Amino acid sequence: MTQYQILPIDPHAHLFEVTLTLDKPSGSELELYLPNWIPGSYMIRDFAKHVQWLKADSQGKALPVSKLDKARWLVKEVAGPLEVRYQVYAWDLSVRGAHLDQTHGFFNGTSVFLAVKGQEETQCRVNIERPKGDTYQSWRVATGLKPVDGTAEFGFGWYAADNYDELIDCPVEMSDFRLISFEACGVPHYMALTGKHQVDEARLRNDLIKICEQHIRFFGEPAPVDRYIFMTYVLGKGFGGLEHRNSTALHCSREDLPLPSDDPEKVKDSYLTFLDLCSHEYFHTWNVKRIKPAEFLPYDTQQESYTELLWAFEGFTSYYDNLALVQTGIIPIKQYLLSIAKTITVLQRARGRLIQSIADSSYDAWTKFYKQDENAPNSVVSYYGKGTVIALCMDLLIRQLTDNQKSLRDVMVRLWQEFGQPQVGVKNDSIQNITIEICGDQHQSKLEQFFQKALYSTDELPVEELLKTVDLELVFQPKNDRNDKGQVKDEMPHNKPKPSLGIDYQAASLGILVKSVYWDSAACEAGISAGDQLISMNDLKIDNDEFAKRLAEYEIGETVVIRGFRRDELIRFEVKLRASVADTAYLVYSSEEKDQSAKLKQWLTP
Repeated sequence: MTQYQILPIDPHAHLFEVTLTLDKPSGSELELYLPNWIPGSYMIRDFAKHVQWLKADSQGKALPVSKLDKARWLVKEVAGPLEVRYQVYAWDLSVRGAHLDQTHGFFNGTSVFLAVKGQEETQCRVNIERPKGDTYQSWRVATGLKPVDGTAEFGFGWYAADNYDELIDCPVEMSDFRLISFEACGVPHYMALTGKHQVDEARLRNDLIKICEQHIRFFGEPAPVDRYIFMTYVLGKGFGGLEHRNSTALHCSREDLPLPSDDPEKVKDSYLTFLDLCSHEYFHTWNVKRIKPAEFLPYDTQQESYTELLWAFEGFTSYYDNLALVQTGIIPIKQYLLSIAKTITVLQRARGRLIQSIADSSYDAWTKFYKQDENAPNSVVSYYGKGTVIALCMDLLIRQLTDNQKSLRDVMVRLWQEFGQPQVGVKNDSIQNITIEICGDQHQSKLEQFFQKALYSTDELPVEELLKTVDLELVFQPKNDRNDKGQVKDEMPHNKPKPSLGIDYQAASLGILVKSVYWDSAACEAGISAGDQLISMNDLKIDNDEFAKRLAEYEIGETVVIRGFRRDELIRFEVKLRASVADTAYLVYSSEEKDQSAKLKQWLTP
């Protein structure tokens, strides 16, 4: 058994002190290591950089310790019980790392628990201690780890994990959190809310019950967990989530929570965003935590683990996170279709979709998606966004080919039964093969063509054609204004193209700061680059609020003179304005009951 003790030794200095104990070491030399990345976030994080010092001793005798590389240590001359003590600096306010101050403590095991090489499969126990002082007497513990040795639920004390993999897959939150309890399909669920906030508990509880029961019944009861915890840190501004085997770590903004003063008949956009996040991470309980790419069995947290399949594990999850909200009646159909229009719009505006296939996007997540620069809009396609649209296309295509007798759900259930429950890795062609089996061999050629186009090429997806099968019309229009990210209309409008530079920008102390320049744009042709600070157009000052309005005063094809700074040098650009691109998705949908399609209702019914 490997034992750990973790103590928030100095919340003001953001320091955890960890003690690793081995009663019976396996040899005279032991290699210890800390993961370099955390599953679910595909980027090397170098958590070991936060280890401040490390000491080892055996029966009171100090042992020599040497570094093998950035995240590995070698302890020598081990002749009896071993104790390794070290401190970890915890000031990473994210769902991926560790954070500690006088208001709360949070950590993922990947940030604080050293592994003993060769003993990863042994049972682990950890004593989670309360910070010293009266200030922290009201703190409790929220974690997916199992309480043992008389530790009360949500109490400080001893917790157990079957192995190191489970230990680092159960994050810990300690604070005076608000606890919301509920059952979903007979399984205890909790949401621990940390941070200053107000919330309509009853509404949040009821919506979470609907979401969790929808996903459990989607794959089939019983749920694969005995209990589940949503650990949520509420901030002034924040958003993010990371899935774990029986819990999730979430960040949200205060305005994302439902308030008692909110209209009970409407779901405000910020609350919808939060429910999407909860639904997304909960769906991951099956899709990626148990149904996994073959490359993730087991995880190698010392180095990158490449897979072509993130489009399915994130894209399918992103598709079903929002679909669950309309299928459970939390949001109306029109609000769901608006989210689809926005997703399609984001994909259409990504020039990278014409450069990078979704399989390549998945494989290159480590270096491209998670390390985006100013050229990312031109070179990278999101496996989340395009994966969602692929899932939409697959769902509608399967329904079309089987006369609505089958759907993408049948593929997911097969993946759960054949890969998730027995813990067998999904291969690159597993999803395609299952889809062909479900639809029938007579459709093999059409499906193979679809998968070749969708996964391995940069051709456009047949989303317009497939939405017609549920009586929805999709048309791409030039955006009305900067805030137009896709719309749902009773009848199709015809937007007039506006003059465009083809840049993304933000406010600057003077003028606007160019964030990105699209390669096929007027700005690119004129030589404007990311990082340029633009200050005037035709000798009139521009700023973030007035730029779009000023631009609209000119005609397409007209040349304007723009001045700005590149670093500290004043530069003049002559820009021949082009028409704005028709890259905004508009869906035609009537909210009138008499006008609604039976095919549409069948798609959006659980």
